[in-house]
Amino acid sequence: MNGARRILIDCAIIFGVGLVLALVGPFGSFAAPFELRLLYWLAMSYAGYFLYFPAMRGMSALAPRLQLPEPALWAAACLVVTLPMSAVVWTANFVWHPPRWPTLEQALAHYCNVLIMGALVCALFWFARQRHRPRDEAVAGPVTEPAMEPSMPRLAHRLPPHLRAAPIALEMEDHYVRVHTAQGSTLLLMRMRDAVAELDGLPGALVHRSWWVARDAVQGVRREGRNVRLQLAGGIEAPVARAQAPGLEAEGWF
Repeated sequence: MNGARRILIDCAIIFGVGLVLALVGPFGSFAAPFELRLLYWLAMSYAGYFLYFPAMRGMSALAPRLQLPEPALWAAACLVVTLPMSAVVWTANFVWHPPRWPTLEQALAHYCNVLIMGALVCALFWFARQRHRPRDEAVAGPVTEPAMEPSMPRLAHRLPPHLRAAPIALEMEDHYVRVHTAQGSTLLLMRMRDAVAELDGLPGALVHRSWWVARDAVQGVRREGRNVRLQLAGGIEAPVARAQAPGLEAEGWF
């Protein structure tokens, strides 16, 4: 799933969360008119998403490098990000109450309330992410440390030991590159062109602006009208840009 599509799906989920909160009206907001509740909870939901989401993605990228469990890093990020989110919510609550500085007791209670909401939404996204990463490192099987082959590209050395193999595809996700191997996949914080440069001439091609595919990994092709998708090892499908399709077909990719 590319980054743009992921964000659109996330935003749709957040809209649903905001709508449910507007209908329920928690924390004393039910007394307000529905239109005001909806505007308030949608604003809070999207503000939370754009605060929590980058932090969670960053922790997912750091987990393999730090060799720490991803859920623990998500929890730590949630605790930290709740601080600025609490300030946002307190300021937005001026809709219901006149501006005032909170006491220490009020600030702690407010932080805990925001933390509960933030943790629930982060947990929702965590479990949704697990459902949509069947080929990811979380389900890659028992962790082993294969020996590096002398011809292994430089990019493979950036991968966690249990994923260390020649990449079969690279997928751009926001500011990250997801490296797919036969053992699973992981995210690296780098540009696509830098990742391709570290493949050291591994046979393949940029089949789409957000996808590089190894030539030997292609197992089939799926067509939907003018759209072409390459079927790769491990159940991965890579879209082919329409401008690239004629050249790849002429070279025998499909």
